[in-house]
Amino acid sequence: MSPLMITGLILAGMFLLVIIVYTIQVVEKNNLEKARKRADLSDRCRRCGDLSDSLPGQMMTPALKLLLTRLELSLSERLLSLEKGNDKLAARIQALRSEVAKGEAIEVPNPPRQILTEAQAKEARFMLEDLHAQIVRATKDGQLQQAEAKHWVQDIQRMLAILHIEFFTSLGRQALQQNLPQRARLAFERGIQHIRKQPTPANYQAQLKQLQALLEHANTLVLKNEQPQVEAPSELAEGMKTFDDDDLWKKKNVY
Repeated sequence: MSPLMITGLILAGMFLLVIIVYTIQVVEKNNLEKARKRADLSDRCRRCGDLSDSLPGQMMTPALKLLLTRLELSLSERLLSLEKGNDKLAARIQALRSEVAKGEAIEVPNPPRQILTEAQAKEARFMLEDLHAQIVRATKDGQLQQAEAKHWVQDIQRMLAILHIEFFTSLGRQALQQNLPQRARLAFERGIQHIRKQPTPANYQAQLKQLQALLEHANTLVLKNEQPQVEAPSELAEGMKTFDDDDLWKKKNVY
């Protein structure tokens, strides 16, 4: 065998080795990308389903229920293309299609929940933040049109305002039950301030009138107390501060 042939064989072997290594890398990269997509789609499907089932009834409407069901259906169909043998997912898709077909007649079994504690308020707020994130992501992916997404972002702002109002009202009522009118007055005042900070405070006139009446009642009780208790900064006041300025809507969005 001539040196030229040997050199040719060596070069051919090296070229073949490079091709094999490159092919392996491409396959691994594709497998990693598919795994990433499956994990991302699975997580988004789960989040949409959890929001649909867990949002308090006072925040859930047939239109929102339908939106979340549509998003979960679209994501599940994309996931099924990566998991074609997933019978559980296929059954879920059929159930989602049946729900979407109902349109605005879709059932909303979510029970209303009172927001009585800071923990409950934070939990509800986190759900609304997650809802906002899902809508933004769906818009970037082309699942929602800009106009529809903007409508839902505005509706989330409204729900968030209602959440804060309910929270302050509940805190004030609890303080009245505990015979702590000063603490109740603080809660009602924060609720009124929150309404007045809204872009459209006229939408919350019913809640405003209720809080003003409660505040007047709390003031009357304070005046009747000959020696009002001077309270040091409490956990209640500190907790309410976390709901004073909502940073969710300071975030830059896609609109």
